Amino acid sequence: MALEDAKTQVDTAFTRKGYRGLSYENAFGGAPSFLRRSYSKDLTSVDLAITGIPFDQAVTNRPGTRLGPRAIREASALQAFDPPYGWGYNPLEEFSIADYGDMAFDYANVPGFPAALQAHMAGILEAGAGAITLGGDHYITFPILKAHAEKYGPLSLLQFDAHTDTWADDDFDRIDHGTMFYKAVKSGIVDPRTSVQVGIRTENPDTLGVNIIDAREVHEKGPAAAVAKIKAILGDRPTYVTFDIDALDPAFAPGTGTPVWGGLTSAQAAHMLRDLAGINMVGGDVVEVSPPFDTTGATAIAGAHVAMELICLWGWTRRK
Repeated sequence: MALEDAKTQVDTAFTRKGYRGLSYENAFGGAPSFLRRSYSKDLTSVDLAITGIPFDQAVTNRPGTRLGPRAIREASALQAFDPPYGWGYNPLEEFSIADYGDMAFDYANVPGFPAALQAHMAGILEAGAGAITLGGDHYITFPILKAHAEKYGPLSLLQFDAHTDTWADDDFDRIDHGTMFYKAVKSGIVDPRTSVQVGIRTENPDTLGVNIIDAREVHEKGPAAAVAKIKAILGDRPTYVTFDIDALDPAFAPGTGTPVWGGLTSAQAAHMLRDLAGINMVGGDVVEVSPPFDTTGATAIAGAHVAMELICLWGWTRRK
């Protein structure tokens, strides 16, 4: 490689011109933006912003998801060379996608975090861009949902998870990654009748009327049947997609705070995410990747693939 080429094929997070196209930078070097997208705090002409929320002060077991966004970005370098498999179109060419970087917040001011996150997300949406978020623990979805509901009205929620996260908690000031969807339903920003939780394999006596496709149903009836059921429930309603990495079995994603055996395989998750093309997705996130509990990096790799599929899913109804 000539010296002039080297100047443009390294640190493309900063050196590339524009927001579209594949990146051929060495996967093992350079600044690790998500999919080698350009870093930018200016969302003018940006269609979709990728942002990280390195927050894990709401966990009930193992911490470490504050390191998730960084690890997912690094893992995503493996996918920056080629169009996503199986989609038949390339969102990296078709849309202007920027890495908006991580949200800045005071880690010692936990009570102030929810409002700061809601404002962060509202700023992206007000700029006219969509948002895919890299977490962070699962609590972050609640303020993100609030920002999306301000723009789109009450939402349908499509949640991939081992846990329902609808355990009762009427103290809306509590910050807990197991109760935020209870609060989202009770506050009216999520419609339980048109929402679906996939991969559930923990008990909860009251799931507030949310439709559940548990992990066993996916294993026994298959991903195609699950997708057909999901689409029938969601219809064309504005839908937010949240993917807790513990939806995957610990064999595929050990680096998470509350792992539960019997989960989805990575192949099942990929099948479902691709076949969901056509739903009215307005935003999404992948959360609960905790790199310290996975020395192989497999969990971050899975998180990066999920985020890529969410980009494809978001772009499907917006492509030319």
